[in-house]
Amino acid sequence: MNVRFFFKRRIGFIRRFYDSAIRTFEETKRLIEEEKEPYIPPYSEDGEPPFLEEWIDADTSVQIVGRTAISMLSESLKIYFVQWDQLLGASCGSRFKDEFKKGYWNGYRKCFAELFGVDWVQCPADAKIIEQIALARNSSQHAGAISSLSARHPQDLRKRFPNPIFVPEHEKSLDDDQLDSLSLLGSQLVISRDALLESIQQAELLVDWLEPQLQNMRWG
Repeated sequence: MNVRFFFKRRIGFIRRFYDSAIRTFEETKRLIEEEKEPYIPPYSEDGEPPFLEEWIDADTSVQIVGRTAISMLSESLKIYFVQWDQLLGASCGSRFKDEFKKGYWNGYRKCFAELFGVDWVQCPADAKIIEQIALARNSSQHAGAISSLSARHPQDLRKRFPNPIFVPEHEKSLDDDQLDSLSLLGSQLVISRDALLESIQQAELLVDWLEPQLQNMRWG
C-alpha cells in the first residue's frame, strides 16, 4: 500500500473542501461590509451596525469550517501513523501507553524513534505546529459552552507554545503584559486560511520526510 499517496489525497480534499465551504460565507461578509445588495442598510438612528447578526453568523460559519478542516487534518495524520504501525507490526499503542496518554503525536514519535531509529531532530517539519494541529482538534471537539459556538484553547497554551498559530491575528502582536490581561477562559481558537495552509504544509513535510524511511523498513 502506498500510504503517502492516500494521505496526499486526503490533504487535497481538505484544501478543496475548505475553500469551497467558506466561499459563500466570505461573500456574505463582503457584501455586508461593502453595503451591497441584498445588504443595503436601511435608515436607522439606533447606532446598531446593520446586518450585524448576519455578519456574525457568516464569520462563525467560516470558523466552524476551519475547525472541521483542522480536525480532518489531525485525523489524517493519526490514520497515517496507524496504517504504518499496522504495516510494520509495531503495536505502538500497547508498547508506549504512557506516551500515548499525551496524544498520538507523542506516542508515535516515541515509538518510531525507539523501534525504528527515526531521528526526529532531522525532520524538516515544525514539530510545534504538528503538535498544535492535534491540540486544535481537541479544543474544537471539546468546546463546552452552550452560550457560544466558539472554541477556546487551554489556559496554558502559551506555556507550551509561545507563538501559537491558531489564535486571533491581533493576539500575535501582543506583548507579555497584554497577554497576561487576556481572559482567564484562554485564547479563542481561530483557524485562519493562512494558518490552515501552513499546518497542511508542515504535515506534508513530515510525511514526505518520513515515508522513504518507513518504506525502507517495510520493503527493504
